[in-house]
Amino acid sequence: MTDAPAFDAPFEDVLAAIAFNGDGLVPAIAQAEGSGEILMMAWMNRDSVLETLRTGRVCYWSRSRGALWRKGESSGQVQTLKDFRIDCDGDTLLLIVDQQGVACHTGRRSCFYRAVRNGALETIQEVETDPSILYGKHAH
Repeated sequence: MTDAPAFDAPFEDVLAAIAFNGDGLVPAIAQAEGSGEILMMAWMNRDSVLETLRTGRVCYWSRSRGALWRKGESSGQVQTLKDFRIDCDGDTLLLIVDQQGVACHTGRRSCFYRAVRNGALETIQEVETDPSILYGKHAH
């Protein structure tokens, strides 16, 4: 088990507080511990929430694969959970994480590497790690 934070409330209470959508999913925003940088957004289902809380290693639900997605499983870019927060409506999660390496499959620190500047789309973060190194030939 990783260095998981302690959660006092029973997990059933946690699950009851989450407003999963019609597909059984809830958006989860990953934010870097310390800097507050928003790293990514992904989906979680009941099983990925439970695995994340039980292990302290962030697990999402991959809609494209139809399976649990343990962040860093193939890339080594693991997210360790530091805090698990639920918004006021229960329909969005905020995961405070310790991010090892980059969070984005493009090899950038954050998935939010593009911004609108003066009416045009601009890349504001450069690639830190070649995706082919992270994922082999099959980068998604």
